[in-house]
Amino acid sequence: MKTQLSVARDFSEYPFGRYPAHGPHSGQRFRDEHLLPLLRKKLVVTVDLTGAKGLAPSFLEEAFGGLVRAGFSEADLQELLIIRSDLDPSLAEEAWIYVKDAAQAAVH
Repeated sequence: MKTQLSVARDFSEYPFGRYPAHGPHSGQRFRDEHLLPLLRKKLVVTVDLTGAKGLAPSFLEEAFGGLVRAGFSEADLQELLIIRSDLDPSLAEEAWIYVKDAAQAAVH
């Protein structure tokens, strides 16, 4: 089963920060409240970053790299997660780099 999640529409047009202490629209909140519940149900989730403004590396790393720290392998995420951004495809590429980096760190 598949589902779609728009950061701008379903979470915040202005996501910011790594942790909730950095603001109400942090990467940790997005991951814990939006991504993890869907992924734990084994749904294929398309995350659309289009329209979210100012996506900082700290947000992307915590939201996506944090999925590995929450127990998902890189292989699991490659099957369950599609990340896209129509306006800036490099954001999706950056999010996958954080997944790969977290997976490598988990091995060491």
